[in-house]
Amino acid sequence: MSLYAAPIAKLIDELSKLPGVGNKTAQRLAFHILNMSFEDVEKLSVSIINAKKNIKYCKICCNITDSDVCSICSNTKRDGSVICVVEDPKDVVAMEKTREFKGLYHVLNGAISPMEGIGPEEIKIKELLKRVADNEIKEIILATNPNIEGEATAMYISKLLKPVGIKVTRIAHGVPVGGDLEYADEVTLMKALEGRREI
Repeated sequence: MSLYAAPIAKLIDELSKLPGVGNKTAQRLAFHILNMSFEDVEKLSVSIINAKKNIKYCKICCNITDSDVCSICSNTKRDGSVICVVEDPKDVVAMEKTREFKGLYHVLNGAISPMEGIGPEEIKIKELLKRVADNEIKEIILATNPNIEGEATAMYISKLLKPVGIKVTRIAHGVPVGGDLEYADEVTLMKALEGRREI
């Protein structure tokens, strides 16, 4: 038996399905929503529905957008010969915040993970290969996450692209700025050594 009235219990249950939201956080969010004005609750629910209804994949890079082609792919000032491959739309935002990368992106919308039943067919690798075949691409930068799935995905894509003769690079991994060597694990230090460059 729930301690809360059925509508509140249902709201808590639905909120707790969100990633990183446990039962206590869901309860806090539910009661915060109950304390909001009806107009603010309506705006929140409408914005969730609109986002779900109007967001689609860019037909070029597979990033999320509200138009057929995203703002990055439609920007003629970007370097179309370099494609940075990322796992998730959030990774595009992270890369864009650096203001360093001037090329285009390709969003895989996942990573190869046999444990979770995600193979190469479940992510946007076919679309990447089609872009490479149809365009003058000089370099593919693999910026997948530095975990087992990200590494496996990067290796898989690299093996597919090597025969095509395109330069394939991997973003460097290593010790974060402001970090202490004594707290870095062996793999991080190994990657930092591998990615070292002359100064």
